[in-house]
Amino acid sequence: MTDTPERKTRVTSSHWGAFEVVTEGDRIVATRPFAPDPAPSRIPEILPQAVHHDTRVTRPSVRRGWLETRDRSRRGQDDFVELPWDEALDIAASEIDRVRTTHGNEAIFGGSYGWASAGRFHHALSQVHRFLNCTGGYVASFGSYSTGCAQAIMPHVIGVNFLKYMYGAQHSWRTIAENTETLVMFGGINPKNSQVSMGGVTEHETPGWFDRFLQDPAMRCINIGPQRTDAPEGCEWIPLRPASDTAMMLALAYVLEDEGLTDRAFLDRFTTGFDRFRPYLMGDSDGTPKTPEWAAPLCEVDPQTIRDLARRMAATRTMITVAWSLQRAEHGEQPYWMSMVLGAMLGQVGLPGGGVGYGYGAIGGVGKSLRRLGGMTLGQGQNPVEHVIPVARIADMLLNPGQPYDFNGRNAPYPDIRLVYWAGGNPFHHHQDLNRLQEAWKRPETVIVNEPWWTATAKRADIVFPATTPYEREDIGRANLDDYLFFMPQLIPPVGEARSDYEIFAGLAERLGVGERFTEGRDADGWLRHLYADFREGAARAGVEILDFDGLRDRNWMRLPIRPDEDEPSFLTRFRDDPDAQPLATPSGRIEIFSETVDGFGYDDCPGHPVWLPPKEWLGEAGTDAPLHLVSPQPGDKLHSQMESALADVPGARPETLVISPSDANARGIATGDLVRVHNARGACMARALVSGDIRPGVVALPTGAWYGDPGENTDPDGNPNVLTLDVGTSRLGQGSSAHTALVDVSPAG
Repeated sequence: MTDTPERKTRVTSSHWGAFEVVTEGDRIVATRPFAPDPAPSRIPEILPQAVHHDTRVTRPSVRRGWLETRDRSRRGQDDFVELPWDEALDIAASEIDRVRTTHGNEAIFGGSYGWASAGRFHHALSQVHRFLNCTGGYVASFGSYSTGCAQAIMPHVIGVNFLKYMYGAQHSWRTIAENTETLVMFGGINPKNSQVSMGGVTEHETPGWFDRFLQDPAMRCINIGPQRTDAPEGCEWIPLRPASDTAMMLALAYVLEDEGLTDRAFLDRFTTGFDRFRPYLMGDSDGTPKTPEWAAPLCEVDPQTIRDLARRMAATRTMITVAWSLQRAEHGEQPYWMSMVLGAMLGQVGLPGGGVGYGYGAIGGVGKSLRRLGGMTLGQGQNPVEHVIPVARIADMLLNPGQPYDFNGRNAPYPDIRLVYWAGGNPFHHHQDLNRLQEAWKRPETVIVNEPWWTATAKRADIVFPATTPYEREDIGRANLDDYLFFMPQLIPPVGEARSDYEIFAGLAERLGVGERFTEGRDADGWLRHLYADFREGAARAGVEILDFDGLRDRNWMRLPIRPDEDEPSFLTRFRDDPDAQPLATPSGRIEIFSETVDGFGYDDCPGHPVWLPPKEWLGEAGTDAPLHLVSPQPGDKLHSQMESALADVPGARPETLVISPSDANARGIATGDLVRVHNARGACMARALVSGDIRPGVVALPTGAWYGDPGENTDPDGNPNVLTLDVGTSRLGQGSSAHTALVDVSPAG
């Protein structure tokens, strides 16, 4: 259809890729795929309904109980009073000033998450942290719910920031296609998850690469995990028990060592500590050899299958990949550490298409071969407050002020948080054991939230500022894992009285006397031009010419010439070529199979080398009250909980779908389409059953993303699995999310 003055079609970018947006007047009416994308996501299809949904926050709102008496107990149950912008900003600024003056900035927690927008300037995390730093600082958080555990352990093992390794130093899909003969996927590689990537993924390539892998007769793709659908159709499936991956890796390593298949020369030259690990592996130190027969009842995998796989891995160019999900469980450090030990024993770390990789398929950009261009990041300034907590320990912090806790070799008391400011995220989606978080959320004196929708977090705030969506403001879309650059136009006027985070924080900063420090005299357009100019200059120094700002605005998007003809060698390849000249940044300069540093922490839940440690809740100790292991994967129809209000309106879409095996369903009298109740001692939720042979017996899968219901209800109505998950740290070292450590039962809904 041809554009008219009223009807326009423009391209924008998002975390799930680029797409065309059709507007008529002040409304988004349709979306279309972006032509260059070979496998576009369907997530944008719900966008028109979501942007204009009646759950939008349209005016500044203050919770009545807090406004009148500073009541905290009715968060999530109270009504809100709409106020003019100036009055609401005055109240919020006064409250921030009261807390920092009376209790210090150590009493302010700056919560955020990086998925609010693909735009480089209107990046909520950068905006809220810049503002709080201008006002004296805040308690920050370390890591993410997705990778916090891995971010803590892997620097001890390979001496590099885990995210930098994963995003910029792993083998490309091209290298894997050209060299890998055996692709061993612990936790699978799910194209569903690769729909999204931080800052956007324009060309969704993962499905196409697997088409190529599966057509290659010399290549085997082996999915090890509880669901067949965690890897593309056509991959071999070993239906592993959840939480037993480390046991299987140890058994594979035992076979290598027992049958003389270990690459001793590699271990001697490139690693340290195998002599400390081997007695545990072979059973000399604890009397338990980690044989396939030992692992079989833990994993429920036939010992011969383990032996055959170990022999093939040693005989072929083998790439071991490990999903993010494995470290989102109690003792999640162990499979990540052990996978690198297994890769080292094979002697293939640093070889093209060999070794170990993390997060392939978790987001769309991992595996792309690109020249890296940095820049275009809003500076957050310096945070004078030194206290940082692991992100998954928020409820612990709020419930236990002053209580000491361990984290990665440090012991410190939790800060006494009086004010929470959250922008760009929904902790009542991400966090575990939401009923516990509900109680913890009553502890701060004040909660302030910038939010476009009345999410569970917004409903539990005291002051809510209506924030614009990315479609109601201008921005630049650019991701380090993508080779496209977008001018993200303002497609429609702000809904209601919504303002951008930048405008909100500029108004607060002015009232707190730090307006010039926050804005540096620039409006949003001035910042966009400033950030873009720095990026363009940096690109020119790297030999990459790009359009000027106004040229990009006119063109809407361009493809950057940053795809190399050949892949750059990774840091592990350079390390393998010359470990003396290119040592790792570990204490030994080598891959640390045994870490003196970790051993020195004295943690019984994360000792000095990888070990098998059963979690508190897993099928090995399941009882009759909760006999099923719950996994809670990412949803396929959205990013986290975004646009959930519109998706929940689709007939039959809620409650969420629970995948259950035929044997478990038959034992409970459950058929596909039945309404069921999923429950344990922590909570309960409703779900719609899908009986499938693609999930192993004893395991059920319920995706995350349904909005948390009202606290007065005993059962979450829409199927949020985090009313069921366990809120404990992965270990005292990583303190990451243990969302995949959860036992439940499923019953027909009465």
